[in-house]
Amino acid sequence: MTMSKYILSVDQGTTSSRAIIFNKRGRIKSMAQREFKQIYPQAGWVEHSPQDIMGSVMAVIAEAMVRAELSPEDIAAVGVTNQRETTLVWDKRTGKPVYNAIVWQCRRTADYCEQLKKNCSGLIYEKTGLIPDAYFSATKIKWILDNVAGARERAQEGGLLFGTVDTFLMWQLSKGKIFATDYTNAARTMLFNIHTLEWDEELLKLFGIPRSMLPEVKPSGSNFGVTHKSVLGAPVPICSAVGDQQAALFGQLCTQAGDLKNTYGTGCFLLMNTGEKAVKSNNGLVTTLGATLYGKPPYVLEGSVFVGGAVVQWLRDGLKIISSADESEALARKVDGNGGVYVVPAFTGLGAPWWDGAARGTITGITRGTSRGHIVRAGLESIAYQVADVVQAMEKDAGIKITRLAVDGGASKNEFLLQFQSDILNCPLVRPEVVETTALGAAYLAGLTVGLWKNEDEIKSTVREGREFTPDMPEEERRRLLSGWKRAIRQTRIL
Repeated sequence: MTMSKYILSVDQGTTSSRAIIFNKRGRIKSMAQREFKQIYPQAGWVEHSPQDIMGSVMAVIAEAMVRAELSPEDIAAVGVTNQRETTLVWDKRTGKPVYNAIVWQCRRTADYCEQLKKNCSGLIYEKTGLIPDAYFSATKIKWILDNVAGARERAQEGGLLFGTVDTFLMWQLSKGKIFATDYTNAARTMLFNIHTLEWDEELLKLFGIPRSMLPEVKPSGSNFGVTHKSVLGAPVPICSAVGDQQAALFGQLCTQAGDLKNTYGTGCFLLMNTGEKAVKSNNGLVTTLGATLYGKPPYVLEGSVFVGGAVVQWLRDGLKIISSADESEALARKVDGNGGVYVVPAFTGLGAPWWDGAARGTITGITRGTSRGHIVRAGLESIAYQVADVVQAMEKDAGIKITRLAVDGGASKNEFLLQFQSDILNCPLVRPEVVETTALGAAYLAGLTVGLWKNEDEIKSTVREGREFTPDMPEEERRRLLSGWKRAIRQTRIL
């Protein structure tokens, strides 16, 4: 058992990097955050400067350590969690990237992916659980090799390395000593066979990617190596690496088959632990891998809602009918019901389970008596309806009835939304006391690996109950509201 009592989580996200130091009770000792620049070279293209990523990470690590007044000897281990799918390629000898990081949001390979859908969709899904899409890493790597001068030749000679952000961070933090990733990040590349748990040679050949570029794949909780002494002042073990959504799933302690969490962010990400069973979706969900410390990782069903909390931003910045996100809750409570109004925020199409890229947003049911309160309430309700659609798809695919939903993310602060979500799902929602579940999941995995906690039961004994929301809506009203939502969806898809 180590005498060190703290875990340092590095949470490298899409718009900012954070460092959070947790104590043995799972409470936050200190936190630092730094935003960095988003780069848009062309319409639909999104990049990050690798230097900005590393600069922000190093800055928040230093700030968090100073705020906590700790020395490197106080840190039992470092955990890393990251924006998934974002792709970096760098020189094996110098560590210098050959191109900017291509972000998960980037659509530059969308046309190529449409060709893949026609010719290779079945093959890719059977091996990876994913649908061919520019979202994932494989086509981003191919683009770099095809478009950066000399890159393909250098890669074929063994001179270039690929990594998602976790791999790049660990390489940099260890000064080139660690070249690894975990199952959760590998599973999002569209190159990793989630059944054999190996890089797939057939897929590597399909995309023209040399095997020598790819990192070693380990369980999320593993002894990956140690940081260089220049990072913290002394070497400290890195004992977890995990994709952000799977980190939140573990941070919510959703470790049993049937456990489900939803993160209410800009969009909504629903992940269900399906245990040893890789569930094949017939409802537009993807199958991926979850976090583990040993053995075979659990399988996970994942569904994405394109517009979650972003509908509140639209009400504020687009329609300008609220001045702040907090105002939306107060306005929604002032009206008695939605007045028959439904907002379908299909601003970029509909995600799971509809997958209708041609759909566009609608507001239906407007009358002369409709007020801004009704529209704001309908906007908040739309988040809950979309989540309910994905939950229903998951129940059908997994054959499991949902009896509890763990929630987190920025919009989970809105208690009107969470109560309405509970009512519509007819299911309890639990919001934890510590809502930084992504960083917390990485901390749990690192702490379990290094021995700060003996097992999950010891962790569970430290968790304080958060807020529970229980359903309090008559069945007749629930059915009426859901029927109205389905009608609004049909109207949206007809337009």
